[in-house]
Amino acid sequence: MAGTNASCESCRFFDDHKTNGGSAAGDEGLCRFNPPVSQPEPKGHGLWPVVGGKDWCGHFTSDMQPGE
Repeated sequence: MAGTNASCESCRFFDDHKTNGGSAAGDEGLCRFNPPVSQPEPKGHGLWPVVGGKDWCGHFTSDMQPGE
């Protein structure tokens, strides 16, 4: 992965809300790698983790995988 910017904003799992009409503060977006995180309230909706565009993690991938 030499020469690759492995930040969240370059990851295929980063959702910046621009395509679904939402808006994010600053460079924040949602990480769509894992399912939404459940909330403690019984009627609470699951929430996607909010990440900064310059954040990074070990799940980074910029490419589509075979079969997708």
